[in-house]
Amino acid sequence: MADQYQSKAKVLKSERLATDVCRLTLLCPDIAKKARPGQFVMLRIAPAALDPLIRRPFSIYQTTAGGQLQILYKVVGKGTGIMAGLHPGDMVDLVGPLGTGFPIDVRPRHCLIGGGMGAAPLFFLATWLLRHPDAEPVVLLGARNREELRAIAPEFENLGIPVGLATDDGSEGHHGYVVDLLADSLTGEERPWHVFSCGPYPMLRAVAKLCHLRSRRCHVSLETMMACGIGACLGCALPRAGLNGYLHVCRDGPVLEAGQVAWF
Repeated sequence: MADQYQSKAKVLKSERLATDVCRLTLLCPDIAKKARPGQFVMLRIAPAALDPLIRRPFSIYQTTAGGQLQILYKVVGKGTGIMAGLHPGDMVDLVGPLGTGFPIDVRPRHCLIGGGMGAAPLFFLATWLLRHPDAEPVVLLGARNREELRAIAPEFENLGIPVGLATDDGSEGHHGYVVDLLADSLTGEERPWHVFSCGPYPMLRAVAKLCHLRSRRCHVSLETMMACGIGACLGCALPRAGLNGYLHVCRDGPVLEAGQVAWF
């Protein structure tokens, strides 16, 4: 499609923000110019190599006017382990921007709730919302422990946005799940709330249920394994609500209205 590109992107910076959390800064002007919050790229580390063979999806963390694009990721396997060893000047192969992003309407208040690396697309969204002085976003972030949370939270805090924190082990913020913070945040009827969420599936299911009970509009960004990113392999299918066929995360999402998904 006209708005999607395959690009050889130069590594500008590779940072380790925590033991297993890294951020990669790439130069890819075509993709950066077209990218919108909630979209993703398919990345291949070494185009000439056979292992890892296929591309992997990564949410776009942010872009700059200078054509830079950042990816925030956790080192969980061979491919991301190789990514963590990239150096400035190395090249990667990207396809993007792909997928459907977040619908942005500045009339409601916005609550952005992320779990773990689910914070990545929400940061891009937060920077877009702040272009509008009336947007008034609130951010809720959860992680396993303080180290993982502190790899993510400071940049949201530096934006001047109210940030609520939660950790599974109680080492930072609320001791428990980040969804516990959501109910208290969705108060006030003078302006409707619109919730955007990304993170583990059980967290998204809980967010969707609470928003349904509170009659709050909710969009979720789903994380899943993909082989193609364009709807050809059909490997990212999930049941559509109402037993009405399937959705494909890469093509229909990754951002979906929560009521579209058959949560189970």
